[in-house]
Amino acid sequence: MYHGIHAVLYALFQQDERIDPEAIRAQVTHCVAHGCDGITVLGLATEVLKLSFAERRQMIEIVGAALGGARPYSVTIAGNSVAEQSEMARIAAANGADWLILQPPLAGNYDAEVYLDFLARVAQSTDLPVALQNAPQYLGRGLSAQDIASLRSRCPNLAAIKAEDGAETLAPLVAAGDGLAVLGGRGGQELIACLQAGATGFVLAPDIAPVAGRILAHWQAGRIDDAQRLYAAATPAIDFAMQSLEHLIAYGKRIFAEQAGLPVHDRAPALVPTPADLERARHWAATLADLEQPEM
Repeated sequence: MYHGIHAVLYALFQQDERIDPEAIRAQVTHCVAHGCDGITVLGLATEVLKLSFAERRQMIEIVGAALGGARPYSVTIAGNSVAEQSEMARIAAANGADWLILQPPLAGNYDAEVYLDFLARVAQSTDLPVALQNAPQYLGRGLSAQDIASLRSRCPNLAAIKAEDGAETLAPLVAAGDGLAVLGGRGGQELIACLQAGATGFVLAPDIAPVAGRILAHWQAGRIDDAQRLYAAATPAIDFAMQSLEHLIAYGKRIFAEQAGLPVHDRAPALVPTPADLERARHWAATLADLEQPEM
C-alpha cells in the first residue's frame, strides 16, 4: 500500500465555493484511469486548512464511495487536538480508508517531544496502519533514529514515513526506519534523487502523478536513462507548479483540470490567476499529457 504513486486530490469547488461532489468523483475516476497506484485526500494540496470538520468528513465520504476499493485509499489526518484527529481517523476507517497519514497539529509551538507524544496518541486510537508526516517545519528538527524507534515501540501500526523534505533528508529516514516504507512528495521535486535515496513511493498532486508513474515504472524496470530523460522533460512543469503551496493550488489545480476537462472555482483566500500564468498552465498541461503517453 505504501509503494507507487498516490494522487493527493485537489479540493474542487462550485462557483459558490462549496465542495463540488461531481467534480471530486470525476477526479477520482481520472486518477484511477491514468494509472495512479493509490488515492490520498486531505493533504495540503486538498486545501485542508480551508475545510471545516464537516467538509473534511464530506470529502472522505465522497472519495471513499467513488473509489470503492479500486485502489489503496489513504487519508491525511489534520486537526489541533488528539480528540479531533482521532475522530477523523474513525471517520476515515468507516469510509474505506486503508491507511492514514498523520500530521502534527498547527496550533502552538512546542518541543519535539510534545508533537511526538501527540502523534503517538492518535496512532494508538486507530487500528489502521499509519504513516508519520516528517515535518521539520513543525518539529523544529527532522525525525531521528531515536524518535522513530520510540514511536515504533509505542505504535505497532506505524508502517511508513511521509518525507516533506528533499533526498538529503529522506536518505537518513530510510536508514533509520529499519524496514518502514518512506514516501516522498513535494510535487515530484528531486524525484530521481529520492528514488536513489530509497523512496518506496510518492504522494503527489494529480497533475504530475501519471507522468511520475511512468518515471517510476522505468526506474523499477532498470531503464534508468529513460527515467532520467522523462524526469528532465517534466521538471519545468513541476518547478512551475511548486513555486509555493499557494501557487500549486492556483496553477497545479488548473493544469490537472485542463487535463481532466473540469472547471476550477477558487475558494478564498487564493491567488488571483494572471493571464500569463494561465497560459503557462495550459502549456504545461499539454506537455504533461504528451509525456504521459508511451514512446512509439
